[in-house]
Formats: sequence, C-alpha cells, structure tokens
Amino acid sequence: MTVEFQWPYVPPDGWTAADLDHISADGPNGELDVLKHIELIDGELIVMSPQTEFHRRVVQRLCDELDRQAPEPLTATREMDVVLAPRQRPCPDVSVVTKAAAADLDRTYYEPADVVLVVEVVSKSSEIRDRETKPRRYAQGGIKHFWRIENSDGQPVVYVYELDPATTTYALTGIFHDRLKTGVPFPVDIALDALVR
Repeated sequence: MTVEFQWPYVPPDGWTAADLDHISADGPNGELDVLKHIELIDGELIVMSPQTEFHRRVVQRLCDELDRQAPEPLTATREMDVVLAPRQRPCPDVSVVTKAAAADLDRTYYEPADVVLVVEVVSKSSEIRDRETKPRRYAQGGIKHFWRIENSDGQPVVYVYELDPATTTYALTGIFHDRLKTGVPFPVDIALDALVR
C-alpha cells in the first residue's frame, strides 16, 4: 500500500520505519529542516530537540575515538538510523557498525546485524527514551552492546551494558567516571575528560 503523506496527519495505519525515507525534512508549513532529525519509536515520530554543546562534543569526539580504536572490520558513525522492527527506527547518537555495511553510501539506515554497539548521550528532553525505551528496543533488536552517557556536572559518565540473550535485556557491566576502559565489543581506552575539553 502506498501512503499519501498529508502533513501533519498520521497515515491511517500509523508510521512505519519505511515511511521515514519518504518524509521531507521540511515541516508541514514549509519550515526548513524542522524534521531533519527525527526517529521512530513505538510507531511515533520523535522530533529531536536542539543539542547542547556538551552533547555535540561528546558525540563527535566519542565517534572519532571509537573509529580510531575500532579493529579493521568495524567503523564508528554518528546519528544514523537503525531499523529494529517495522515501527522501530531509532537514531543512536553513535554506533559502531561493520565497514561492509558502511560502504553503501546510499543507505539511510542500518540493520541490527550491521551494528556492534549503540551509544546514547542523555539529554534533558530525551531522558526517558535514552534511559528506558531505546535500550529496551535495542536489546529486543539483538544489539549486543549499549552505552549510555550522562552529564555529571559537565563531565561524562559512561554506563556500559551487555545483552543477556536469555532475557533479551541489557545487564550493566560497568560505570566509568574518569577513564573508559573495556575489552568489549573490542578493546577501548578513552580518557573521558578529553571528550569535553
């Protein structure tokens, strides 16, 4: 069935992950780029709020550092959708994906099989989604590693999770305040204050 988009009305059967490739970045009244950064969570379109400087720095620098430290078959990317299910298309702040998947320059999203790690940097406007909803959906989608980064008085704190396949939920494996050092999904060693300096 072809959906005729009539902004700002929801299609009769609700939004699907495939619909996002057909939505203009402009708003219903021609507002430029108002929908440039959206994601689909539980069938609902979420328009992302403007990011803080803390968020921007952490996302950019973490992505660069993960890309530098990732082993040969992997690469880091930022703000690229992952289609988890027909009504689940979140946009993680940072992802580590296979280089084979990233080689397709026309793609608009990754599949869970392409993704090794997703990272969310928590913002005031997205606390519940970043702490509760999105981790549940990533786990149900089978993504093995999830990191959540919180702002603690201007310093990043990283919560590292690993998927428990028996329960399809994440288990907390570490909390890092000064230095993030872990062996999974690959050896990583990052001085956390360098992400905000």
